Amino acid sequence: MTSPSTTLSLVDTDPAELAVDAIVIGVHSQTGEDATSGPAGSLLLGSGAESIAAAFDGKLTETLALLGATGAPGEVIKLATLGTITAPLVAAVGLGPEPTGAAPAPETLRRAAGSVVRALAGAARVALSLPLPDDADAPAALRAVAEGALLGGYRFAGYKTKPQPTRRDPVAEVLVSVPDAADATAQAEIVRATTVAGAVRLSRDWVNTAPNDKRPPAFADTVAEAARAAGLTVEVLDETALAEGGYGGIIAVGQGSEAPPRLVKITYTPEGGATGKRIALVGKGITFDTGGISIKPSQGMWEMKSDMGGAAAVAATMLAVAALKPSVAVNAYVPIAENMPSGTAYRPGDVITMFNGKRVEVLNTDAEGRMVLGDAMARACADGCDYLFETSTLTGGQVISLGKRVAGVMGTPELCERVRTVGDAVGEPAWPMPLPDDVRKGMDSEVADISQVNAGMDRAGHMLQGGTFLREFVTDDVAWAHIDIAGPSYHSGEPTGYWTKGGTGVPVRTLVQLVEDIATEG
Repeated sequence: MTSPSTTLSLVDTDPAELAVDAIVIGVHSQTGEDATSGPAGSLLLGSGAESIAAAFDGKLTETLALLGATGAPGEVIKLATLGTITAPLVAAVGLGPEPTGAAPAPETLRRAAGSVVRALAGAARVALSLPLPDDADAPAALRAVAEGALLGGYRFAGYKTKPQPTRRDPVAEVLVSVPDAADATAQAEIVRATTVAGAVRLSRDWVNTAPNDKRPPAFADTVAEAARAAGLTVEVLDETALAEGGYGGIIAVGQGSEAPPRLVKITYTPEGGATGKRIALVGKGITFDTGGISIKPSQGMWEMKSDMGGAAAVAATMLAVAALKPSVAVNAYVPIAENMPSGTAYRPGDVITMFNGKRVEVLNTDAEGRMVLGDAMARACADGCDYLFETSTLTGGQVISLGKRVAGVMGTPELCERVRTVGDAVGEPAWPMPLPDDVRKGMDSEVADISQVNAGMDRAGHMLQGGTFLREFVTDDVAWAHIDIAGPSYHSGEPTGYWTKGGTGVPVRTLVQLVEDIATEG
């Protein structure tokens, strides 16, 4: 199913004269020595609101303050214009304190745009007149506003059989006010933002889909169909091909379900053929995770439909890559399985032979993600790559360590730092974590090459155990980064910024930017 979408375009008409349902302006809070007494003194209009303020005879901030506006980030206050400007409504979105000598940070703009577009759901046309710099930072700021508007307006189509009176459709069209709507750089940013946000939205759709509608064969078909439609080359390995190919980890995890596992390989070759560095993307695709024989507690298990968030992000990233056409070769590997308890399920104590020949002693069938990923990562290295980025909802330890917004990243230190830098820039923060030798020592097995978890540590350092295990399936000549998105990939709380409830699409924007950076910088 496809969720309703929002279109995006640029406009350079005076915001006060735009024939839209609502004009969006930014407001800053004033603090300390800059604040004055009285309601008007607590607010400062952001640039782009000058003509709107003039139409209100200088009383706009006072009126907004009387309505409760504080300028807090993401706060939205609506004000009827009563004919003072063409639009019938002004929506003021909080941007926090005014930055010193610069426009708001891109992430501030991204979250503000997301908040206000979501608050204006049901409107047909909305114009954003938010503060944008007029220097070298302008493209990044415009990209942030565009992405925030498209992602904040996301709404999953869902399964309801009757119309919901309180559930309004997303804004149909968003206009972004800029000095020159014909500027080629600005137009390029809108095209890119539309492409990347479309990939994020599709990733969210896949995560939010009910697990009975995306069992491994069906999800593999869905991903393959989307990739082929984008002009990408696709290979799908079914259970027979997986068994014959030696993918012991994928087979083991999937054998407990009547819906057999799959491995989808998606290939992008740049125009003129592949030259230079080669990138591999790998994403965990557990379409539902009961924990298997080591079954999970029932509370909250319904969110395990999101355990394929890494696969959704990687597959969606490939669709964006196909549209953006970077000059670098990219292969994606999406191992897909359903982890179920049954008479055929794999067991604690089993020894599994992986794709690269290593034998793994299974101690916990709920540590299934690393099993399917080990096979996929080994295949990626066997095919040949210079950089390997793997992402997965791998461990609850990531949430305990870093919370619901910051991903953990482990692997080659230089590449982990690159992920952190890009993540900060695009609004998907990640924090490098170590892979200590003592964690690996505790995974020595008496009967196999490695045990699946460190039994002596139990859940201590759980995130690090996952990364340490995955390191065994990357060859020494490959720079790699494992991005644990157990927290950031799924938002179970109320909507905030450009995150809506459910799948977030993290880390699509990070992966796309990494691919583009490698294409231009190596």
